[in-house]
Amino acid sequence: MNIKIIFATLSSFAAIFGIIPYVIDIFKGKTKPHSYSWLIWAILQIIGAVSMFSIGAGWGALSVGVGAVLCSFIFILSLKYGTHNIKIFDTICLIGALIAIVVYFFLHNPVLAVLIVALVDLLGSLPTLRKAYEEPETETASTYMFSFFSTVLALLALSIFTFENSLYLISITITNALSVIIILYRRRELKKLV
Repeated sequence: MNIKIIFATLSSFAAIFGIIPYVIDIFKGKTKPHSYSWLIWAILQIIGAVSMFSIGAGWGALSVGVGAVLCSFIFILSLKYGTHNIKIFDTICLIGALIAIVVYFFLHNPVLAVLIVALVDLLGSLPTLRKAYEEPETETASTYMFSFFSTVLALLALSIFTFENSLYLISITITNALSVIIILYRRRELKKLV
């Protein structure tokens, strides 16, 4: 069996396995997803999977496709079970991300398009990172940890490793690592105050 297929399969399983505790925590009322972030992530994952496949990412695009389905599912859940802690900052991030997505569709420069997608991912992450800082108990750290490992495995599954087909995965890896760090750090800090 091709090693790239193995990495892609492991990446997809890590994404699926990581989302399970998140969904369970949503239904328990512990995790409250930020609908703005999950909407942006769903759109990006759909665009990312299609784009990565079209530029030759091969099996590396599989986990992004799985991610598109999972992010879309969490977005739908967030409409009913999500946070009400939405600030003007979050709305500005959402508007900025949506404008960048529209600009992305008019670009014919793959490097610039990838940079915009990475920027949109960061903008989409900011509302959740802000909420995780303020209310770390409303996020499931293990989900972001599994997503981190999933994107590392997806990078290893790329048929050809180029700036264009890897930057989006690298940006997801970074934002997931930041999410885990913020959630765990803030939980520890808040415990000290009690």
